[in-house]
Amino acid sequence: MKKVVFKAISLFATSVAFAQISEPQLDNLVEKTLSTFNVPGIAVAIVKDGKIFISKGYGVANIKTKQKVDGNTLFGIASNSKSFTAAALAILVDEGKLNWDDKVIKYLPEFKMYNDYVTNEFTIRDLLTHKSGLGLGAGDLMIWPDKHNFTPKDIVKNIQYLKPVSAFRTKYDYDNLLYVIAGEVIEKVSGKSWCDFVEKRLMQPIGMKKSAAAWSRLKDTSNTIVPHVPTDGKLEVISRYTNSIFDAAAGLYASTNELSNWLIVQMNKGKYGDKQQLFSEKQHKEMWTPQTLLPNRNSFPYKSNFRTYGLGWQLTDLNGYLMVSHTGGLDGIVTQTIMIPKLQLGIIVLTNQQNGAAFYTVSNTILDSYLGLPYFDHLANLSKDRKEKEDDADKITDEVWETVAKNAKNKAIKIDIQKYVGSYKDKWFGDITIFEKKGKLFFTSARSPRLTGEIFYYKDQNFVVKWNVRSFHADAHLFFNFDANGNVNQLKMKAISPLTDFSYDFHDLDFTKF
Repeated sequence: MKKVVFKAISLFATSVAFAQISEPQLDNLVEKTLSTFNVPGIAVAIVKDGKIFISKGYGVANIKTKQKVDGNTLFGIASNSKSFTAAALAILVDEGKLNWDDKVIKYLPEFKMYNDYVTNEFTIRDLLTHKSGLGLGAGDLMIWPDKHNFTPKDIVKNIQYLKPVSAFRTKYDYDNLLYVIAGEVIEKVSGKSWCDFVEKRLMQPIGMKKSAAAWSRLKDTSNTIVPHVPTDGKLEVISRYTNSIFDAAAGLYASTNELSNWLIVQMNKGKYGDKQQLFSEKQHKEMWTPQTLLPNRNSFPYKSNFRTYGLGWQLTDLNGYLMVSHTGGLDGIVTQTIMIPKLQLGIIVLTNQQNGAAFYTVSNTILDSYLGLPYFDHLANLSKDRKEKEDDADKITDEVWETVAKNAKNKAIKIDIQKYVGSYKDKWFGDITIFEKKGKLFFTSARSPRLTGEIFYYKDQNFVVKWNVRSFHADAHLFFNFDANGNVNQLKMKAISPLTDFSYDFHDLDFTKF
C-alpha cells in the first residue's frame, strides 16, 4: 500500500503512516480527543470495501457507572436517522404506493403551510430537502426540550403558523418538523408506524438486531450511553430525550457495529449481501442526487466545489471526491456518518457529549489518511476554534448577567412587575404564564413545562429569563411591547448566547397577552 510521509507530530507514534489510519494511531487520536473536549465516551467505525475495518469504543458510557464503551454500545444517532426516513419513502416509491413529487395533501389533507400556494404545491420530496421557506429549526420548540406534550398531529396542524424567512424552494434552512411529517406520511401510506416500518424493512434485514428505531423500543439497554453536558464548569449526566415525536427526524439508537451495515448498504446502492435489495438502484440514485444548494465553504485542508443536500443526506465535493454525510445532535449526544463512495470508505463517530468538535477531529483525521493529505492537526485547530467561539459567547452572556446583577443593587431602578404578570399566547407554541412570587417574576410554559425559570430586569423593556435547567445553555431575552394605554400587549424572545442550539427557536415566537 502506498505510504504517506507526515510532518513530525506528537499525535501519532511515528512520522510515517500508511494511507489508511492504523488502529494504534486511531487509539491515540481518540484518547486525546476525549481529554481535550471533555467527552466521556466515543465509538468509531471505519468501513472499507464492504467490510468493517475497525469498530470499537473508547472511554465510558456513563461517568457515574464507569461502564466502558465498545463496538456494541448503543448511542442515539439523532439526525442520522433522517436517511432511514428517506429510504423508507424510497421503498414506498419502489412499490408504487407514492411518488416523490406527489403532493403531501394527497396523503395528509389536514397539512397546511403558511400560504395556500405552498400548501397545494408541497411535495413528498419537499419534506426532505430543507428549502420550505421556513427558517433554521423553525418550530423546534414543539419537539425540544423533552417532556413537552406536543404530538406529530400538532406539528401537522401548527406548522401553518410559522412565518417564512425566504421564498418557497429558494434557500436552504435545516428543518426537523418536516421529517416528523414525513414519518406521518409513511404511517398513512404503509399502515405501519414509522418505527415498525423502519425496523422491519430496513434495520432487521441488515442485522441491526440490537438497535431500535426509538429508545422506547430497545429490548436491551444494558450497554447504552447516557448523555452528558458540561454545566457550570462540571460535566454532568442529564435526562435522556425519549419523546416519540422526534423518531422520524432523530429517534434511532444504534451501535457502530450495526450502523456500519447501513453504510455498507448505502455504498452498495441499496443492496445488502448477495440477494437482499432493500431499495432499488434508481431510488438510491434519487436520494444521492442534489436537491438543494448550500452555501459553499472551503476549510483547510479541504477544497470544495459544491455543497448540496439530497434526500436525507448532505452531498459535498471534498477534494474532488463525492462525500455523502450527515450529523446529528440531541441533548448531550452528537454523531456523524460519512461515506466516500469512490473509495468505498465509510466513517462513523458517535459521542455522548454535545461538543461537535470532537467528532470532527476524529472523522477529519481519518479522512485525511485515506485521501493521502499532508498531516494537519485537526485536534489543535478545532480546539482553538471552539475556544474562540466560547470566549466570544461568554463575553455576550457575561455582560447581560453583570448588568442584571448591577440592576439588582441599584435602588433607583423601580420596576412595576405587576405590569408584566399574566398569560400570553402564541399560535403554534400555546400558552405561557408570567407570574409573581415573593416579589420575583417567573416564566412557565403550559405545553413545555421544563421551560420554567426566573425573570430578571436587563434594560428598557428588555428582561431575561434564566431557565431552571442549566444544562439547556439557552437563557433568553424577553422583549415586552406596550399598547397606547401603557399596558403590555406583546412579548417576543431571543436566545442570549450565539451558541444556543438552533432548536431553541425563541425568535419564532410571537406572544399576545390575553
